[in-house]
Amino acid sequence: MKYFFRSIRRLTAIVLLLLVGPGLVILTGQVDLNTPWSKANHDRTGIAPDPSLTPEAIIQIYGARTFNWRGAFAVHTWIAFKEKNAQEYTRLEVIGWRHYRGMPVTSISTGWPDRNWFGSSPEIYYDLRGEQAAEIIPQIIKAAETYRFPDRYEAWPGPNSNTFTAHVIRQIPSLDADLPPTAIGKDYLDEDDNFFAAAPSNTGLQLSIYGIAGVTVAKTEGLEINLLGLNFGVDPDDLALRLPGIGKVGFIESSSASQSQN
Repeated sequence: MKYFFRSIRRLTAIVLLLLVGPGLVILTGQVDLNTPWSKANHDRTGIAPDPSLTPEAIIQIYGARTFNWRGAFAVHTWIAFKEKNAQEYTRLEVIGWRHYRGMPVTSISTGWPDRNWFGSSPEIYYDLRGEQAAEIIPQIIKAAETYRFPDRYEAWPGPNSNTFTAHVIRQIPSLDADLPPTAIGKDYLDEDDNFFAAAPSNTGLQLSIYGIAGVTVAKTEGLEINLLGLNFGVDPDDLALRLPGIGKVGFIESSSASQSQN
């Protein structure tokens, strides 16, 4: 009995430690807890190149904190691309409310990909341009069509929007995008995967049990441990820490964040 209570205390201490990051995010005002869903800002931020001025093919992977208190824990990610000489972007993502309305969760839309996500400013996690991007775009479309969970959505631990983004990346070995530790759901693997797959960045390996517990060892992610869907670890390649709620904190910009070919 004494061992049992000692184990409970240790588990409680670990959980509280994992919640420090999300708590700091809320305390520092990085998430909006007051604006209602219907009034959230969706304006574009201007970080996507103007298609009329950028003829080359472009692939970008974006993420922004999710709505309200959930943004202290997680981001929502999506994939955008523009084919060579195209005048608009195509945006691929999974959206939870579609599931609640009886629709497939996968969404394909056109327009600016850099709009705020319900009031949260997006970041670019991956940027590839030129001939290599033009060659990969058809592969992205094909990979999106093979997503196994078009009729399922669970914000935690997945499958969700980040599960979709990670799935597409895994199908294309030349993509080495680094999804942040706050992309809860990127690690969702089930028995059909034998709980084992390539790391989301395609630069290592991952063991994960339904996205609730697991470990990733990869060049891009470094060592990342998943406990209850919250990720923490260290990325030697970028001299960075990977922290729950806070995200990736480092001193070197990831080499996969921006690539361009003429």
